[in-house]
Amino acid sequence: MGGYASTMSSMVLPENKKAKGSSSQINHAYLLTASEVATQIRAGTMTVEEYARSLLRRIDDRDSAVKAWAYIDKKYVIEQAKALDKVPFANRGPLHGVPVAVKDVIYTKDMPTQHGSPIHEGDFPKIDADSIAILRKAGVLILGKTNTTEFAATTIGGVTCNPHDPLRTPGGSSSGTGAAIGDFQAPIGLGTQTGGSTIRPASFNGVYALKPTWNSISREGQKFYALIFDTLGLYARSVDDLDLLADAFALADDEESAFAGVQGARFAVCKTMAWNEAGPGTVKALQRATELLRSHGARVDEIELPPEFNDLPELHETALFAEGRVTFLSPYRVAKDLLSPFLAEHVENPYPISRKQQLAAFDKMAALRPKFDEIASHYDAVLVPSVPDEAPVGHEFTGNAIFCAIWSALHVPVVNIPGFQGEHGMPIGVSLVAPRYYDRHLLKVSKAVGPIFEAEGGWKRKNVPVIDVGPADGF
Repeated sequence: MGGYASTMSSMVLPENKKAKGSSSQINHAYLLTASEVATQIRAGTMTVEEYARSLLRRIDDRDSAVKAWAYIDKKYVIEQAKALDKVPFANRGPLHGVPVAVKDVIYTKDMPTQHGSPIHEGDFPKIDADSIAILRKAGVLILGKTNTTEFAATTIGGVTCNPHDPLRTPGGSSSGTGAAIGDFQAPIGLGTQTGGSTIRPASFNGVYALKPTWNSISREGQKFYALIFDTLGLYARSVDDLDLLADAFALADDEESAFAGVQGARFAVCKTMAWNEAGPGTVKALQRATELLRSHGARVDEIELPPEFNDLPELHETALFAEGRVTFLSPYRVAKDLLSPFLAEHVENPYPISRKQQLAAFDKMAALRPKFDEIASHYDAVLVPSVPDEAPVGHEFTGNAIFCAIWSALHVPVVNIPGFQGEHGMPIGVSLVAPRYYDRHLLKVSKAVGPIFEAEGGWKRKNVPVIDVGPADGF
C-alpha cells in the first residue's frame, strides 16, 4: 500500500472486537489513510465518532502552528459523526464516515464559503457544490473549510504555514487543504487548480494529489477563475485514497489499463520548456526519480517537446488574464476597495490583451492538446517536475506555478508523487502525466511508482508527535 501512513495498518483490531478500540489506538487513528479508516469503520472496529475525535485532537494540537482552517465547528463535526454511526451498515456508502477537508471556494450548504476574500466574509450560500453532493452521498463527513488565497486566484500567501517548517509557504491556492493533509489533520481533501493550485501545494506539503482531466468532474458550485482551465483537485496520503475519490466521482477510462508494474514499463522523462526555472532540489529529484525507475526495471526515454510547445506558459497566462477580467468584473464593480490590486488589474487590463490574442491563445492550446496526447500515448507515463524547488521561505508568495501551468493548459491528468527533498530537508514531489482521460491508468501507474519514490527518494518526514490524551470533553 502506498502512503507514509500505511505502517499504521497494524492498528486494525480483530473483527470480533467491535468498537471501541483501546484509547491509545483511537488517539493514534489520525495517522490512518482514508482507505484504512474506511476498512475499520466498515468492519465495526472503530466508530466514525472515535476517528473524528482523534482528528479534532490533532487539529487542537496543531492548528496554532499550521492554521489550515478557514472554518471548523467541532461540535457540528461530532454531531455529523454520531449521525453517521447510526446509519445501518446496509445503507452505508463506500466512503462512509471518512472526513474530507474542503477548500473554501467550494459551496457547502451547512458551512460558510468565503473565498478567502473580505468581500464574502461570513457568507453562507446554503447550497452544496456538485462535488460535495456526490461525496455526501458516498457517506463522507465534511470536516471543515480550508484556507485559500483570495478567490483561489492570487499567489499572495495567507495565514497558513507549511507543516514541515512554519516559516515556509504551504503553496497555493489550495494552501489549507495541502497543509491539512500533510499534517494528518484530515485523510483526504478537495482543492482546485487553474495553474498549479493543487499540484504545487501537494509537492510542498509532501502528499499525493490528482489534478484530473479537465472537466471530468463537475465544477458546479465552486468559484471560477478561468473556465478553460479550472479543475477540481483531489488530495490524499496514498494512491489508494485517490482511487477511492476517483470511484466516487465516476472517473473512468475508455479501456482498462494494461499496465503490469514498473518492471518492463516504459516511461518518458521531460524537463519541459520551463527547465531553466528548476532549482537544485528539483534537478536532483527528477534525476533520482529517473534512476529509481531504471533501477526497478523500467525503460526511461529522455524526450523534449517539439518547439511548437515552447509558448505554452505564455499562452496559459494570456488566456488566464483574458478570462479573469470576466470573472472579476462583479467583485470589481461591487467592492473594488476590498479586491486585491492584482485581481482588479484583470478588469482594468493593464496588460492589453486583445480578443485576437485571446482567440489565438485558445486555438493554439487546443491544437497542442491532441499532439501531446499522441506523444504521451507511447509511454506508460511521462515524468515531469512538479515545482521549481522546495517551498520558499516566507508567506508572502506561494511559489511559481510554471511547471504545473503547462499541464493545466493541456487539460491532461497529473499526479504528484512525494518522496524527494530539497537542500533544507523540505519535501519535493515529481509528477506523472498521461493523455487526457487516462486518469485511472495514471493512478494505476502511480500506485506502483509511489512506494518506490517514498522508500528510496530520500525524504523522510519528521516524527509525527503522538497525542495520547483522554476523552475530549471540549466538543
